[in-house]
Amino acid sequence: MALPTPELHTSRLHLRPFTAVDADHLFALHTSAEVMRYWDSPRWTDRARADRFVAVCERLAEEGSGARVAIDQVSDGAFVGWCAVTGWDPDFRSASLGYCLDQSAWGYGYATEAAHALLRWAFDTLDLNRVQAEADTRNLASARVLEKLGFVREGTLREDCIVDGDVSDSWVFGLLRREWRPSDAPLPAP
Repeated sequence: MALPTPELHTSRLHLRPFTAVDADHLFALHTSAEVMRYWDSPRWTDRARADRFVAVCERLAEEGSGARVAIDQVSDGAFVGWCAVTGWDPDFRSASLGYCLDQSAWGYGYATEAAHALLRWAFDTLDLNRVQAEADTRNLASARVLEKLGFVREGTLREDCIVDGDVSDSWVFGLLRREWRPSDAPLPAP
């Protein structure tokens, strides 16, 4: 069953389906050492990875297994990153949340704002009961984003990632429907 990728708007952001023209922005994002510092895979070195990323976004929509959206600033249309709800399991009513933002967009609350909009869509459209997210235990900023959204830290995956020889742990976060704050009320300050 297909699941059209949503187009969502917040006061500062436009979340939209990816297109082929986004590949250059994606490649720049995923080649940044700072952006990828706490990621579960190495920085991209092959430009074709960006094209495959866009193709996977389209496949998610075709298969109905989730949605990955590009995030643009409303003020100038600048690409600032992406946000995704993937791994949707309609039987368990669960999915996973992920996001990746350009370093220039850090500290402005964009990750929280984009994820909140996508979660609102996902809870309503996919009838979710649970959303899971993971963050490297060294990435305190990402942990704060998840906590602002209402996620609860549920545990630690010890030494679950080895990237370029660097071993790291990840926190597992969960958000249940009964804990979700879907209102348009402002989120806590960044």
